[in-house]
Amino acid sequence: MIVLITGPSGAGKSTFVQKLMAQDDRLAFSISTTTRPIREGEVDGRDYDFVDDDAFDQLVEKDAFVEWAHVHNNRYGTRHSRLKEMAAAGKIPLLDIDVQGGVNVIDQYGPELVSVFLFPPSWEELERRLRSRATDSDEIIATRLKNARLEVGYADRYSFWLVNDDLEDAVSRMTAIILAESCRKSSFEVSPLD
Repeated sequence: MIVLITGPSGAGKSTFVQKLMAQDDRLAFSISTTTRPIREGEVDGRDYDFVDDDAFDQLVEKDAFVEWAHVHNNRYGTRHSRLKEMAAAGKIPLLDIDVQGGVNVIDQYGPELVSVFLFPPSWEELERRLRSRATDSDEIIATRLKNARLEVGYADRYSFWLVNDDLEDAVSRMTAIILAESCRKSSFEVSPLD
């Protein structure tokens, strides 16, 4: 099983994922590689693998990514090696990636993927969340809001929809989804009675 969480910037994905992972130690966060500048409080190798454009180009040439995309004037990608490491350790990989990249992962992994689109409760709340971060200019916030309307158009490609209006409730519903998915007959190699 691979868990994919996506949604527009400001939907609360990072907080949602942190809370979810604190409740399920089987989950392992797949760190994305990005050309985005590091923000205050972020740590290279923990939050993202931060690289420059030349290093990202080299990774693309080596086919190192499961997916990669341009998002908000930067590039983000999920490395094959990260997913293999997690699976080898017996963990469930959890991907928190942009909507475009998520569609690429859905196309590659199909039924073994638990794909979840996380919605903010409203457009007004989405804007409030983006502004409360105090990390982006008005121009960047306007771009993120415009992109969010386009990103929501991809929601139909995802198996599950969650509205992040109450964090505890949204995480509880996600925990139920993971539990149900682990009970699918396809998750068993043989019958439990064999």
